[in-house]
This record gives sequence, C-alpha cells and structure tokens, in this order.
Amino acid sequence: MRRGFATTAMGNSNSAGPTGVVLLNMGGPSTLPEVYDFLFRLFADKDLIPLGPFQENIAKFIAYRRTPKIREHYSEIGGGSPIRKWSELQGSQMCKILDRISPETAPHKPYVAFRYAAPLTEETVLQMKGDNIKRAVAFTQYPQYSHSTTGSSLNELARVCQRLDPESDIKWSIIDRWPTHSGLIKAFADRIKTRLLEYDEKVRNDVIILFSAHSLPLSVVNQGDSYPTEVAATVHAVMSELNFSNPYKLVWQSKVGPSKWLGPQTTDMVGKLVGKGKTDIILVPIAFTSDHIETLHELDIELIGETENAPGLKRAESLNDHPIFIEALADLVANHLKRGDLSSKQFEIDASEHARDFFLK
Repeated sequence: MRRGFATTAMGNSNSAGPTGVVLLNMGGPSTLPEVYDFLFRLFADKDLIPLGPFQENIAKFIAYRRTPKIREHYSEIGGGSPIRKWSELQGSQMCKILDRISPETAPHKPYVAFRYAAPLTEETVLQMKGDNIKRAVAFTQYPQYSHSTTGSSLNELARVCQRLDPESDIKWSIIDRWPTHSGLIKAFADRIKTRLLEYDEKVRNDVIILFSAHSLPLSVVNQGDSYPTEVAATVHAVMSELNFSNPYKLVWQSKVGPSKWLGPQTTDMVGKLVGKGKTDIILVPIAFTSDHIETLHELDIELIGETENAPGLKRAESLNDHPIFIEALADLVANHLKRGDLSSKQFEIDASEHARDFFLK
C-alpha cells in the first residue's frame, strides 16, 4: 500500500498535532574535532562504501589516516562544514511557508537528520518523540535518488525508528526524489544566469557550463542505481529552462580509490578545456543543494584556485537560501501531503527490502 498517510495520519490541525518535516542529508562536521567521527561513520556505511566483513576496522584505519588532511581542508573553509547551518535555515523558512500554504497540516516543525554528523538520525528521532510528533515526512535533500545517499539515510531512519519507536507512534511518509521539480530547476537556472552576467556580452553565450555531480563507482551504477539517469534529467531540465543558450556537459567529481567510477571527472574536463584555450567555464554543483566541502574546497580551492591561466573559470553559487529554492521545498512537501502518498512509485523498486518493509507497510 502506498496511499493512506494523509487520510490516516493527517486529520485537522487541532487533533493531529504538528507535522514533522525531516531534512535528510549526509551532513558534515561543524567543528574540527568532529572530523574523525564523521569520517569513521562515512567509511563504516556499507550502503555507501562496501568494504567487506571487516568494514568497521577498515573504517577506523581509513578515518585515522585521513583525518589530518581533511581537518586541514575544513580549516581552510572556516573551521567546519556550513551544511548544518544551511539545512536548519532551509527547514525553518520552508515550514513558515508551509504553515501558510498548507494550514490543514499545520503547524509544521522542521528537523534535520544527518547520516554521518550531528544531528544524527538517532538524536533527531529522540527529539521528535520528546516533541510528541505523530506524523512526519522524511524529505531527502538529495534531489536525485541513489542507494548510496538517500537509500542509506532511509535505511538508517528505518533501523533507528524500529529501535526507538517500536510501537510506530510516528507515522512516516517519504519524499525520496525530486530531480525535475520546477522550483529546483528555476533556482539552478537563476544561479547560472546571475553568474553569466559577469562575462562580457560578446562571449556570454559561449561560456561552457559544466554540471558537476558527486560520482559513483560503476559497480553501483551497474546494479541499476537511478542516480545517473536522474542527474542527467536535472541537467536537461535546467538547460531547457535556459533555452539551451550555452554549450554544456555533465561531469563527475569526488572519485575515491582505484576502482572505476562515473566519468569524465570534473578536474580532467576542466584541464582538457583550458588546454584547448576554452577558459570561460561555469561549474554548477547540480547534485548539491547547499555549500559544503565538495563545493567550497574541492571546487573553489582545489580546482578554481589552482587552475592557471583560466580567469574565466567560475562557480555558480549554491542554492542555499535562494527564495525560489525555499519555496520549492515547501511546494514539494505541501503537494506530497495533499496527495497522501507514502513514497514515489520508483521507490518501490529502488529501495532496500528493509526500507520497503518499514515505510510501505
């Protein structure tokens, strides 16, 4: 059964109590002392990086070895990740709009549940229990679904709820993907248009737009992961919104280890283009909705800052608190609640058996 959330859990605002809206994301260490724990949780996640039967021990070793370098990276972007700040701001502003446009499910209370950093899923569910939340929407902040990201977060939420809420006092539904939502597309297009205005009008339409998304191992892709298809759908929708005004490509970043991943890599494509004299390039982080280390360090410092002879290499600002984006978040939740769906149809074939049994029971 996929329907029934609205009719069984919604009711009216006086009898049903507040609606919890939980923004799911991987998170990031807000301070430097949190870096090791963040890395350990990340490498210990079998949904993200399967490392075999000794995963926890391997994760401890990798986290120990990588912590000094990653701490240095976070220190270079201000001493920690801003993703919690942005997530809490997005959730708060979204719920203010929701209270206005969806009074039948008001009041709406925002929460953040990160997979690898505070506030962790367990902390958030405990807070929701303390707040007497009875109905909630798990809202992924990855617009494009992957088993490694949204799938991992929902698996963890299911595990935590079965342990901390065995009576299922909180009734859940999920927004598991939204790669072509009109508000998302318009917000991306607006960020690109704003950056394009910084180029001389004579060359503006020749600026190359590189949409950069976090890569995935081909071993994951070949199992049927929806992520590459949905990222491509987002890119095409944004370019359609821009009337295909510029040349563009989809590229992939953040490859780790020796195995084969989705390509071409963002750094390789930038180097190739600059080598051909094409130096007017805008990088668009198309799978990220707020700034974190992959935008602020990997793109801004490591790529743009270290690429020589390319003064026209720029990055479109992340969505962060863009008004169109905040309105899109509210619109997604409001329409989800109005429809009463437990999930998208696609979730039924993408989700793990564990997540399907918990969320679609």
